[in-house]
Amino acid sequence: MQRTNTSLPMKSEENLQIAISSYLKYQYPDVIFTSESSGIRLTIGQATKAKKQRSKHKLPDMIILYANLPYFAGICFELKKESPFLKDGSLSKSKHIQEQNKTLELLESKGYISMFIWKFEQAKTIIDKYLNF
Repeated sequence: MQRTNTSLPMKSEENLQIAISSYLKYQYPDVIFTSESSGIRLTIGQATKAKKQRSKHKLPDMIILYANLPYFAGICFELKKESPFLKDGSLSKSKHIQEQNKTLELLESKGYISMFIWKFEQAKTIIDKYLNF
């Protein structure tokens, strides 16, 4: 699901993730969320252990654990520094993007709002609408 917004993309996925995390902590302190840590540099031993503990699916970067039943089970964001959509509106053919999209589609079929996010304002709008529904 692509959302249009006039705000500029963040310079990195990490900065976007920190901005969204800070917003959630400040605006919605009772909402539980988690951020996927696969982008953090680990020793080989730590990375091996972490991989054994993860799902075989490409996990989204952020998961907001707040059910808004009977409509949705929570929110899952795959964060990008720029839009994964091409000018014609189609999704990038990158294998990595396609694998992430499969996970988002699976999560959506299980009742989660799941999407690519590349601008803070996109995330803020989705979060605010969802948590104030």
